[in-house]
Amino acid sequence: MNIAMSMMRFRLRSLIPAAVIAYACGGAAPTPAVSRGEATAPAASLQELMATRIDPAADSLWDSVAFIASEKGEEDRRPRTAAQWAAVRQKARALIEAAAELEVPGRRVSALLASPGPGELSAADIQRRIDADSGAFAKRARVLQSAARKALAAIDAQDADALMSAGGVIDAACEACHVVYWYPRQLEDRK
Repeated sequence: MNIAMSMMRFRLRSLIPAAVIAYACGGAAPTPAVSRGEATAPAASLQELMATRIDPAADSLWDSVAFIASEKGEEDRRPRTAAQWAAVRQKARALIEAAAELEVPGRRVSALLASPGPGELSAADIQRRIDADSGAFAKRARVLQSAARKALAAIDAQDADALMSAGGVIDAACEACHVVYWYPRQLEDRK
């Protein structure tokens, strides 16, 4: 066992410098040749794109404006400083760009075989729905982009009320897509 572990460590130690040299010379990872016109599938799945870019950007926009009345008093949350407006603007741009990526052909719904939640479709069922009419899915992605552009226009005008209204349009765009592709059973259960 000791000899085997020593041999494995020796092999690893001898491979690490070779990998460093290969990386430094530009040969870190051989990539398959892609001919012109040959499409490659996007690296991030739809669920990864939603979880890492779309949801955080939309949440930031929604959280940036609110009127909250509670026992502790009233809070009128809105961007007020140039830095706050710039931060919210960055989130709106991120949402526009991420929504555009939803339209990229070949994006898989998920690389994982996770069990869906109650009332949710499986990743395979969602994929079948998207593949059956990719044009309709792309159109919904463009509706989200348009809603995010309304938020961007409100931000550029430094109009918190318009930003709040645009947040409602973003929410409606998200929900319109989710009830078709993610949890249509929940809609059916309400009937």
